[in-house]
Amino acid sequence: MRVAVLKETAGGESRVAASPDTVKKLVSYGAEVAIETGAGTASGFRDADYEAAGATIAGDAAAAAGTADAVLLVRRPEGERLAAIRAGAVVLATMDPYGEAAAVQAMADARIAAFSMELMPRITRAQVMDVLSSQANLAGYRAVIDAAAEYGRGFPMMMTAAGTVPAARLFVMGAGVAGLQAIATARRLGAVVTATDVRPAAKEQVESLGAKFIAVEDEEFKQAETAGGYAKEMSAEYRAKQAQLVASHIAKQDIVITTALIPGRPAPKLVTREMVESMKAGSVVVDIAVDRGGNCELSQPDQVVEHGGVRIVGHRNVPGRLPATASALYAKNLLAFLETMIDKGEKKIAPNWDDELVRATLLTRDGAVVHPSFQPAAA
Repeated sequence: MRVAVLKETAGGESRVAASPDTVKKLVSYGAEVAIETGAGTASGFRDADYEAAGATIAGDAAAAAGTADAVLLVRRPEGERLAAIRAGAVVLATMDPYGEAAAVQAMADARIAAFSMELMPRITRAQVMDVLSSQANLAGYRAVIDAAAEYGRGFPMMMTAAGTVPAARLFVMGAGVAGLQAIATARRLGAVVTATDVRPAAKEQVESLGAKFIAVEDEEFKQAETAGGYAKEMSAEYRAKQAQLVASHIAKQDIVITTALIPGRPAPKLVTREMVESMKAGSVVVDIAVDRGGNCELSQPDQVVEHGGVRIVGHRNVPGRLPATASALYAKNLLAFLETMIDKGEKKIAPNWDDELVRATLLTRDGAVVHPSFQPAAA
């Protein structure tokens, strides 16, 4: 049983798909683990750390993955990286399959069993494998830290001999995993926090963290959640009412953090140019949905732009701004899923193709796109 971990080549990607701790666990199962040299450097994991855990260091992707039964990555393999993986290998990564038919077909043509970790169902059994939650949690935390770095004032109320410094007013848009962590972090730093979300269940979660919930709570709002716990796309009428409420609220805020995403769709535009222009100079907007087009009309990928004295932060790959922690959690997500495929008696990779987690995440197998949501239109 051979497992390979490849170095990420995408620009700005600092994470790695295995840590020395997860390597040690794989070795204990009888796996031979090959790490492409330098794969963990950006995350603070040296080649020597992996060797101490029982791995061997390969000079390039082909040497690492050429005979591997399983390949672990952060992002989907493409081009030379895909060509380095042998046919029949199990590949675990965040495949980003929506709107990427050619890339998914290329993996099918390479005859790999490609598993898309972000399609993991949100059920109790799979919580430890949920890469979206582990990475979003860190994104929410980092968004507040980035906001604090750009904001020219302190977060907490301070009573000093020279006068009282008011607490920062911070508004979180989207109260999923990232939003809730942003609320908790901002509260710990002393900000007065409000939040909004279209899912009714979010209200109780927001209030449990000490923040005030802001939303138009009509009948549509009460039905605005899918069975999987994601937000539904709302009607134009509801969006208009919500936008009016939010616009008046944003004008009074010092910091706005946007986290709203809908799976398979561009990020909804929540903060307009007019809303930004209503904020006072020195305010900050942090848009962590910028990878999907952004929630703010004025945000730009990988840039901090200023508009009318308001700073708009658009860092991509926000979890990657905490590479050591993000990699450690992501590696555990992948290990937990790979463990379900390991025959510990035979010491080999043997997926149960009928397992609900396998069926939910498997994109390609035996030369075909097998996931029903991503099969070619002709099929």
